[in-house]
Amino acid sequence: MRRRTVLTTALAVAAAGAPGVARAAAPGPSVTRVGTTTLDHQAIYFVSYDGLVNNNSFQKNGLLTYKGHQYAAWYTADRNAVVGRRALGASTWQTVRVGHTLRYDDSHNVISMGVSKVDGRLHLNMDSHSDGFTYVKSVAGLMDDPAGLGWSASRFGAPQPTLDGLALTSQFTYPQFIATPEGRLQLGYRAGVSGNGRNALAEYDGTKWTALGEWTSSTGTYTSEHGSSTARNMYLHGIDYDRGGRLHAFFTWREQNGAVMCASGGITNHDTGYVYSDDRGRTWRNDAGTVVGVTGGSDRVSVTDAGLVVDPLNPDHSLMNQESQSTDSAGRPHAIISYVPGRFGQCTTNYVADRTANGRAFHVRRTASGTWRKTEIPVPLNSSQRTKLVLDRYDNAYAVLPYGRIAAASAASGHTDWKLLYDGAGLNAFGEVVIDETRVAQDGVLSVMYQEKSSGTTPSALRVVDFRLPS
Repeated sequence: MRRRTVLTTALAVAAAGAPGVARAAAPGPSVTRVGTTTLDHQAIYFVSYDGLVNNNSFQKNGLLTYKGHQYAAWYTADRNAVVGRRALGASTWQTVRVGHTLRYDDSHNVISMGVSKVDGRLHLNMDSHSDGFTYVKSVAGLMDDPAGLGWSASRFGAPQPTLDGLALTSQFTYPQFIATPEGRLQLGYRAGVSGNGRNALAEYDGTKWTALGEWTSSTGTYTSEHGSSTARNMYLHGIDYDRGGRLHAFFTWREQNGAVMCASGGITNHDTGYVYSDDRGRTWRNDAGTVVGVTGGSDRVSVTDAGLVVDPLNPDHSLMNQESQSTDSAGRPHAIISYVPGRFGQCTTNYVADRTANGRAFHVRRTASGTWRKTEIPVPLNSSQRTKLVLDRYDNAYAVLPYGRIAAASAASGHTDWKLLYDGAGLNAFGEVVIDETRVAQDGVLSVMYQEKSSGTTPSALRVVDFRLPS
């Protein structure tokens, strides 16, 4: 008995990294499916822009975790906006309708959620594509005391066409809530339209919303080997704070003028760029640290600014917009991008068909030395749609591909040993999925929200599947 105790103690000391004792290697990536729950047996279903309104990559956040509870937002078969919650690990969800019905069969009109830690409110922004939006917020403290405060419609205010009276733009799209390190809540969005739009920010301090202004420019001349364009918009792969408080944003540009493409059936997206902010989104810098834009000022991030592009690509390869990004434990930025590689030809003529046949996803990240590295994920997309990225506590990288497939690469390999860990068997997922970007850091579980394939406008089941990652 004493010998076993001594051995156990010795192992514990070794694992703790005692002087002179080798530390155990960090585990590589792994996924273990631990359960599936159903949000809605009959969620609204229609295919628009090759996607679903309840499962779009730019839906930040359609699924989130806060203080031991998980929250999800979606539209029901009768078009009602619903928010659900469950205690982590619970098999059932409590649901509440928030008083708004979806206006159009447009997959851009997603529901995004955010939490203002400063006052414990849940915020929702929904149903917008280059027009007005609907905003709903909960009572103060709802997110801080989920066990003590019931989940009912009375906990939410009336739907509004403004942010508590703050009108932003008549051409609003892509709401993305971002929690600041101080507990405030920011809202990123696009003002304008595809091919001619600007990214902007607003901020909530617990008492009121303030418009911080636009931070990207839609003007300037971009010229490819085929032609030129003088208007565009920046599409974000995400906008996220790391643990040190730096705000990161990967992006692509979309040109308004199709003359920049080799064929009219392609898509005008080009180049992967990167900027960051160390003052809560007020000032933007390129990878070298040079200021390239000021939010609300006359100098905004522009296609003509130097030092923005970290992975160059012309508009002939159907590069996808609004893919995915994350940061590792050292604050280094990572992104997933996807396009049709040159080995399949130098001119895509139908971006949906060509991406489905030959599209590949790539992992782009900054290394410890400050250089940028790109690795192809050796799993065909078999879809025109997007891939989501998440990093576990050991900085292993996971790419959640269309149909709920999961590929991963280890930090130990420098994220070069990508392989498929889960093939999505049995999910019957439509394609693009939504992940809970907030949960992995809290309990090591990757939650994936997906909708089952259907046809026409026949409603289908919306579910959340959970995977245990290395702990």
